[in-house]
Amino acid sequence: MNILKKLKQRMIVTLVFTFLACPCLSMAAQEFPKDGWKDAPNPLAGTEAVVGGEISIFAGQYPKSLNYYLDNNSFTAEIFGAMFETLLTMNPLTLAYEPNLAKKWSISDDKQTFTFTLDQRAKWSDGLPITAEDVKWTFDAIMDPKNLTGVHKVSLERFDSPTILDTYTIRFTARDVHWVNLSAIGGFHILPKHNLGQRDFNKITFDFPVISGPYAIHTINESLSLTLKRRDDWWNIIARRNQNTGNFERLKFRFFAERENAFEAFKKGLIDLYPVYTSRLWVNETKGDRFSDAWIVKQKVFNAKPIGFQGFAMNIRKPPFDDVKVRKAMAHLLDRRKMNSTLMYSQYFLHRSYFEDLYDKAHPCPNPLIEFDKQQARRLLKEAGWIVNPASGWLEKNGKRFSFRFLISQASLEKFPAIYAEDLKDVGIELIIDKKDWAAWARDMDEFNYEMTWASWGSGVFKNPEGMWQSKEADRRSGNNITGFKNDRVDQIIETQKGIFDIAERNQLYREIDQIIYSEVPYVLLWNINYTRLLYWNKFGSPETVLSKYGDETSAYWYWWIDEDSRADLKDAMQNNLPLPSKEATVHFDDTF
Repeated sequence: MNILKKLKQRMIVTLVFTFLACPCLSMAAQEFPKDGWKDAPNPLAGTEAVVGGEISIFAGQYPKSLNYYLDNNSFTAEIFGAMFETLLTMNPLTLAYEPNLAKKWSISDDKQTFTFTLDQRAKWSDGLPITAEDVKWTFDAIMDPKNLTGVHKVSLERFDSPTILDTYTIRFTARDVHWVNLSAIGGFHILPKHNLGQRDFNKITFDFPVISGPYAIHTINESLSLTLKRRDDWWNIIARRNQNTGNFERLKFRFFAERENAFEAFKKGLIDLYPVYTSRLWVNETKGDRFSDAWIVKQKVFNAKPIGFQGFAMNIRKPPFDDVKVRKAMAHLLDRRKMNSTLMYSQYFLHRSYFEDLYDKAHPCPNPLIEFDKQQARRLLKEAGWIVNPASGWLEKNGKRFSFRFLISQASLEKFPAIYAEDLKDVGIELIIDKKDWAAWARDMDEFNYEMTWASWGSGVFKNPEGMWQSKEADRRSGNNITGFKNDRVDQIIETQKGIFDIAERNQLYREIDQIIYSEVPYVLLWNINYTRLLYWNKFGSPETVLSKYGDETSAYWYWWIDEDSRADLKDAMQNNLPLPSKEATVHFDDTF
């Protein structure tokens, strides 16, 4: 598993993360990896892991593309990262940079020139070598203005087009110093020029006949399933750090428009692993013999996974949400406490930050919790010029009624805006639910064709606010600044943090950014949890930690394996109605590492 790719995912992608300064960027004019680096076993991998079998996984809705550069979401990132590799990777515990396609790299004294030497053993799946030409072509394709590569341009546009020094050596020159530069150029996936170079990049969606990574597309059953097959001829399969990882012969991803239907398929055994994002299922639907007899394992996993945020995103590019008073009113009209207690069994904490894990006892969050308060909302709306028409009961401004459409992609989420609509109606606002499938939702988002929608974002250890909060990103199609947020002070801080290599100092600036964003209310913030909820059939082996240090349920694809004894025991237990030994209900990563 390429941890650098994992730590840079979106919809789930703001960049990454916590308390480790990048060791490479703090030392200029040196060559890496340093003397003494060895290809050591992955410290998280289970030593008893075996290769073989299949895991069936719920993968959400069918994507519009498997080209991560065109469809920037976490599922596509996972598939793309299984097929294509990056120049560098990261140690899964220390987050230190390590070789991948590049066997070594150097950084100039001024921290603006980065030279990579490719591993000459690296091969495409058709046997041709991976060369500097492939690296340059991929970079240029991402940066081509006609290609819809959106957010991926953000971190790479600081560089000139790279210079090829020889077949296996390439040099990148940054226009300015930035702490994220090495991550940016070390972490983008390299594509085969000889196979894709003559194709329209915007039409490269599901067909990838030539790859470099450990898994290849085996079958696609459109809208229903996708299966990846492990490559026995992967060029780096013998590396020690790759042993006991990527153990499944096949990864089968099943698509369901609704999570409820996927859960029913899981209970029937059609899905092996089901991450739970619905509290009602976790609390009420995990009862009965299959659970009490431990045929199905129910686990909470606590690790260092960064905490993202979710909320109702408002398009502040146009009325009515271009007015901050209106946005604050919308936040006061959502009864989060009631929803959490009645619909979600008080399983969640309520957001009061866009960077929740930047706050702790030493840095308490100063943002006041926005409470449900209709009186306050009415006052704000009146100040914004919205007056109730006594004849209709609706709020109006300049003769126009306050009515908007809430764009949604899952019917299971519909109850939340439906409840919200009732409280909005009470003050004179009409909310109309506009339900579309995932692909149509994504197209509308890429084109800013929405008024309000539900958006959920992951986070990273190294926070980077540029893609989502910088003003210039508000006008970039297919980007992360979906609300159109613009703020001069935030732009200034973003510029300042680029040259700061001390993560504690950067985090202090990000807290200031967070407080500014919070006061501008681009989202009606919702709720979150700080652990991963898993359900899975009891036939797998896994590391003691179950998941990786920074990962979510996708860690299972790379670290778990089919345990033949457990599979046989499960089969026998189901045939003879017998219980199995239970597993730990709660797992803490820190108890092992």
